[in-house]
Amino acid sequence: MLKKSLIFTILGFLVVSCTLDTTEEYDALLYIENGLPDLPQNNTEDNLESEVLQISHWINNMQLPNGLLTSSEKTDNVSLYDNSLAALAFLAEGEIEQAERVFDYFNERIDSEFAQNNGGFYQLRNSDGSNGARTWLGDNAWLLIALNNYKEIAGNNKYDILALELENWIRSLQDEDGGLWGGFNEDGTQIHKVTEGIIMAFNAVEGYDDFHKGILNYLKQERWNTIEKLLVAWPENETHYYAMDLHSLGYLIFENFPEEVLIKADRYKNTQIASFNGEVITGYCFDEDKDVIWLEGSAQMALAFKEANMTNESNNALEQLKKAQMKNSVWESSMGIPYATNVGTSYGSSLLWEDAASTPAISSSIWYLFNELYFNPLTLGRQKNIPAEDMFWNY
Repeated sequence: MLKKSLIFTILGFLVVSCTLDTTEEYDALLYIENGLPDLPQNNTEDNLESEVLQISHWINNMQLPNGLLTSSEKTDNVSLYDNSLAALAFLAEGEIEQAERVFDYFNERIDSEFAQNNGGFYQLRNSDGSNGARTWLGDNAWLLIALNNYKEIAGNNKYDILALELENWIRSLQDEDGGLWGGFNEDGTQIHKVTEGIIMAFNAVEGYDDFHKGILNYLKQERWNTIEKLLVAWPENETHYYAMDLHSLGYLIFENFPEEVLIKADRYKNTQIASFNGEVITGYCFDEDKDVIWLEGSAQMALAFKEANMTNESNNALEQLKKAQMKNSVWESSMGIPYATNVGTSYGSSLLWEDAASTPAISSSIWYLFNELYFNPLTLGRQKNIPAEDMFWNY
């Protein structure tokens, strides 16, 4: 099934890419047409076996009987974001039933969890579903993004009610200024407006209407630095004013977003010795303190470079990520990529969890897999035909 899905992802890549030379295009198209020969020697099934298939195998093995996946090995923590990514990875591989197992878990809890929370699924929970914690906009937006991709790929409306419930709740979080509140904490208090969550919601809610127009107006007025032409994460905090993922995600989400935002991400670039294998790895930190390499974020940057046809930059980022691949000691022929290279802080001053740099993580592994499969989960929601006058980033 994975090999079959690779045929379609390569075909889709050739349609949108103008960087491949004629010989490579011909060989790949010949492979797709005949369906029998292996890919050209520089992209053989053997190479895929050593990387894509092993990472895919690890992700598949992480899925529990209830359909959920823990965020990494050696943990009982389940993240809504990570499970949304997992569903997208299964879709990219052509594993529709495994994606449905993730969606079924949440679909079965529309009344018992979503409605009881007055909207929104828990951001975090234990692997058995207990101890749910806060309803965060960003993660729920990612679940809607995964459902939108499912409908496009699987071609059915099985989860339309679930998707509509999510969309209505996301829309309900919009303030008069166009910004979106971040959801609700366990005590019922409202989560402040977070740039990342807002732009994810922009992508998740399909089409372009007053909801989207309001978001762009808010970003223009409150979260855009007109001098550097960058999205702002924390306007009140000079030290953590910017965040790395707003460079990559911003480029992947907004039409005609300037490529310069990717080059300006060099402010987060640093080199660390990976604590899990001693490799010297260069990549991107969460913010400008540059005390760690965020491997998930580095994989996001690689995909953004790929979408921008910045091939050398994308390849260089992926080569660094290859150094971080970690074999699994439990399942044969499987491996993943940890969340970070070393002990350090995430965005802001909060320390990463204990095993962030010592065990494979779902998020880092899946963003790397997206690169190898030429799959961008944000492409579908990017097609909005935004009016030129609303694209504040272009003037």
